[in-house]
Amino acid sequence: MIDKSKLFSTAVEQETAVLVAVSTQKQTSAKTKEYLEELDFLAATLGVKTLHKFTQNLERADIKTYVGKGKLEEINTFVTANPVDMIIFDDDLSPSQVRNLEVVFKDIKVLDRSLLILDIFAMRAKTAQSKLQVELAQYQYMYPRLTRLWTHLSRQSGAGVGMRGPGETELETDRRIVKDRIAFLQEKLEKVDRQSMTRRKERDRLVRVAIVGYTNVGKSTLMQALSKSDIFAENKLFATVDSTVRKVNMENIPFLLTDTVGFIRKLPTTLIESFKSTLDEVREADILVHVVDISHESYEEHLEVVNNTLVEIGAADKQTILVFNKIDLYKPAPKAEEWDDEGNIVPEEASNESVLDQLKKSYLAHKADSVVFISAAKKENMEELRNTLFAAVKSKHFAIYPNWLDLGYSAVQSEE
Repeated sequence: MIDKSKLFSTAVEQETAVLVAVSTQKQTSAKTKEYLEELDFLAATLGVKTLHKFTQNLERADIKTYVGKGKLEEINTFVTANPVDMIIFDDDLSPSQVRNLEVVFKDIKVLDRSLLILDIFAMRAKTAQSKLQVELAQYQYMYPRLTRLWTHLSRQSGAGVGMRGPGETELETDRRIVKDRIAFLQEKLEKVDRQSMTRRKERDRLVRVAIVGYTNVGKSTLMQALSKSDIFAENKLFATVDSTVRKVNMENIPFLLTDTVGFIRKLPTTLIESFKSTLDEVREADILVHVVDISHESYEEHLEVVNNTLVEIGAADKQTILVFNKIDLYKPAPKAEEWDDEGNIVPEEASNESVLDQLKKSYLAHKADSVVFISAAKKENMEELRNTLFAAVKSKHFAIYPNWLDLGYSAVQSEE
């Protein structure tokens, strides 16, 4: 018989966290609450459980500790009384802010939004290229913050006189190691970029379509539906880090369909820089399919974030099909109440129109030259999207192959 009292669990305990954000003149309390919900989702993607959320209204974040002295004491009281493993801040922290906060919270990990996103990318990266890209972004993030690694020297016995020299030597050595590693990774990625560019040039004779959008809007699910292939899709942020390319045929006209990494608010600039080759798939595409989760309460802001990122990477001038996804989960906003002359509420007339028909008559239908409303998961209105996409692909294809009909396309059609 096995003595169960002598057994121990090898399961990893779930880490816990508290989230902290500041409402400023540029960011309302409502936006702060929404951003904290997204931060909570980011933490959950890494398997971290949120125990509490702290917010504070300030003109601007405190330059020393991000939050004010009173809020800092409130957070410290909570984490002292509860099993908290980390404190996650919704904005990027400066190296000095991190040092000051680590002095206050001692053994509790202090993270900011960028570091959390970098950890998710590191977890999601599967290919050698994406692993190199994430490692480069991590080192670029780490480099200006290296001084925090040596704060222990100031707490050692005899620190100060006679100890400053060795500390600076260790720090400078570490900086040099990181700087050399950054240079090595950049050189290695340049080689990978050249190989990727060569592969893309080999595909230049095919029309290229890139699916873009905010993270977790259903891009991979749409990729599955359009390419009829088994693409990994999951209801988590950044389920896709590596770009996936599939060859698709529509009425015997081939084109390349690419699923790309999702965008997000406050995306670390180091990620944009290191994921240059992945974003080149977007830059060099002929057509963009911009997917928006219409069921999300902030879908219009998500649309703006993606548009701004496309401007930032030089891909805003592409022919774009705007696709509002998840119409099966969309709930139209209630109409304003109308009153009659006697002060009674006029009952709203029942409508037989479907959600799809209502959306097609809404202002959203005029957000771009080509707008389609679908549910990729439920395969709703997918035929309209295919027709719209095919018309765009066919136009680009015949610009490349003006004699395609003479070369056999019409013959194939006549055989059918």
